[in-house]
This record gives sequence, structure tokens and C-alpha cells, in this order.
Amino acid sequence: MNMKPGPRPALVAAACAALFAGSTMAQTTPPPAVPTPAAAAASAPPAAPESPWAFTGNVGIYSQYVFRGVSQTNEKPAVQGGFDVAHKNGLYAGTWLSNVSWLSDSAPNVSNSLEWDFYGGWKYDLPNDFQSDLGILYYYYPGSYPSGFTTPNTTELYAALNWKFLQVKYSQSVGSSTFGIADSRGSYYVEGNLNYDIVDKVNDYIGKITLIAHVGHQAFKNNTNYTYTDWKGGVAVDVSGYTVGLVGTGTDAEAAYYTNPYGKNIANGQFVAYVQKTF
Repeated sequence: MNMKPGPRPALVAAACAALFAGSTMAQTTPPPAVPTPAAAAASAPPAAPESPWAFTGNVGIYSQYVFRGVSQTNEKPAVQGGFDVAHKNGLYAGTWLSNVSWLSDSAPNVSNSLEWDFYGGWKYDLPNDFQSDLGILYYYYPGSYPSGFTTPNTTELYAALNWKFLQVKYSQSVGSSTFGIADSRGSYYVEGNLNYDIVDKVNDYIGKITLIAHVGHQAFKNNTNYTYTDWKGGVAVDVSGYTVGLVGTGTDAEAAYYTNPYGKNIANGQFVAYVQKTF
């Protein structure tokens, strides 16, 4: 009987070797690579650089506007607000507005209801938590004035030294008239201010509580009858993103020079309540 020839031993061995090698390669082939977090971050586009500029704004409602101890609104409410821009190198500029009535109250033929301020300066950090602040401030009172009325617009140069919650500041008038007082070039105001945080946070609704204190001296050159010292004390509280405050102010100004035609001494003791928002 003829039998079919079987596979040759050499071919069988070769086939088994090839099958074994293929099985081994299949078992040792690594899975597809998964990028690590570091690699994924490296492949992401770079974040935009942080802007060196900062913009802020503020708006507030006040029971009255008191400036250096003197009511500017005949003890009536005021709405105030402004905008600021600052660079990380310390340079800054801004503008601020408030309704006023003290000029129109002083004479019936004066038409003015606004104070519009423009300012700019430079703050520089010093050692041991000190900071200097140098700048210029222009007080603008747009309106119509009768012939011969002394222009109230005023320019001041100022220099301040800050340390944490304390400040001392000197402001020098550079015009021939200071807030409408003739022949008063060189008038100045020197002040000390304290804004001390008593509590950083009370709860989720009430934030820091700040103690406010101030004393200042307004000197009018060649018009000493208008010269006076003022003071202020009060408290401000952060409430759900708003600042709520109450301050009391006073001066030693001579009533005869600060009593308006309505018979009200606008430099006597005042209280100011306010709500302000910074954004």
C-alpha cells in the first residue's frame, strides 16, 4: 500500500518556530502611547501674558459731600464716581465726579452743579513697607459765572508717604486763586490719615471692618480768616461686596466765613453715611 508522504521534519520545525516567534511578537508589542499630563501641557498653546495695566471704577451714594470738613452740597445727598488706570510700574491716572452746590449757593447768578477732578501720579515702593506717592490734581467746576467772579478751578501738587494703614500728605495750590478765594497762591493743605482694619472677615456676608481717622489743616495765603483745621472719624464695613460707612466730621472754621446765604454753617459738625461699590 502506498502511503502519502508526511511532512518533512525540517519543515515542521521551521513552521513551529515561525508560529512561536509571531506569537511572542504579538504578546510583546506595546499599546499605543498615551501623552502624559506634562506632555499635554507642553503641547497646549502658551497662556496670554498678564497685562501690566489695571482698571478700576467706583460709584457711591452719600448723605452729603464733605470735603476737608466743609459740606459741598449744603448738607444734601451726593452721587459720586470715578475711574482709575494704573501701571505696574506705579504710574496712575484717573477722574472723579460729584454733584455740588456750594458755588451756586454762594451767589444766585452762579450756575454750577458739578465738581470734576482729573489726577495723575506715581507711587513707588520703599523699604520697610513704606510707599511714596507724588502727583497732580485738578479740580474743575464747569458752569457760568458773572463778570468779576473769582474762578474756583484749582490745581494742586501733592506728595504723600504711606506706611501700611497710615498716611501723611501735603497738597500745594499752584494757581492765583484756591477754590474761588482771590490772591491765595501758595495755599496748602496738610493731613494725616488712618485706615485700620479691625477685623478681616466676620462671616460670608460681612467682610472687613475698617476704622477711619483723619486730621487736616487748610491754610489760605493772604486770607487767614478762611484758614481752619478739620478732623474726621468713623467706620467702614464691607457688606456683600459693598462698602457701607458712617463718619463724623468737624472744623474750627470761623462761622462768619463759612455760613452761606441760606444761613447754614457748612463747616460745622457733620455726619456722612454712604454706600459705595468698587469694580
